[in-house]
Amino acid sequence: MADHTPNQDQVESIYQPKDAVGSAIKATSVTAAAGAFISTIQNTLTRQNVGALGAFTRFGGTTATFAAMGGAYEFTKNASANLRQKDDAYNPALGGLMSGAMLGLRFRSAPAVVGYGCMVAVVLGAFSYTGGKLEGYHRDPTVDEVARKEFLRKNRRRPIEGTLEELGEGRGIYGPGYVERRAERVKNAYGIDVPSSA
Repeated sequence: MADHTPNQDQVESIYQPKDAVGSAIKATSVTAAAGAFISTIQNTLTRQNVGALGAFTRFGGTTATFAAMGGAYEFTKNASANLRQKDDAYNPALGGLMSGAMLGLRFRSAPAVVGYGCMVAVVLGAFSYTGGKLEGYHRDPTVDEVARKEFLRKNRRRPIEGTLEELGEGRGIYGPGYVERRAERVKNAYGIDVPSSA
């Protein structure tokens, strides 16, 4: 009888399902709180005094839009990952499509729903496809940062002869034997013996 235990490569490629409903509830609550915060800011910036409840009565649509966008994004992203059994850039793009559609519903027109959905889908899909980070590529935490920068400088260092040929000596750029050449120039020009430290 053959042994059907997967090897390490197969274990890493096995998809682990995600809780789409649970993560959607969490995302909805977080984005609803952010929407409520934005609503209170909108309420305080109005010209007429609408009271403290104006954040919910007059600007409650902002809270609802934020909540719908966050929930739709997270649910669609995880549900599509579960259905496709893949974690790639299409999942955030599909989530962005639904999230942007929720934003477009606020304007009550089909072109806005499609336009905002496509815009958010393209932005989130491209962001996820390019690595999903704003700070650049992932650096290895085991490599010392000082050693890495010294290696990069050493790797791109120009020979001193080329620098001296372009700029000449002085201003902190001195070639080998500079002290002796300077002492001789001073002696020839002014007749002063300058001791050269070796």
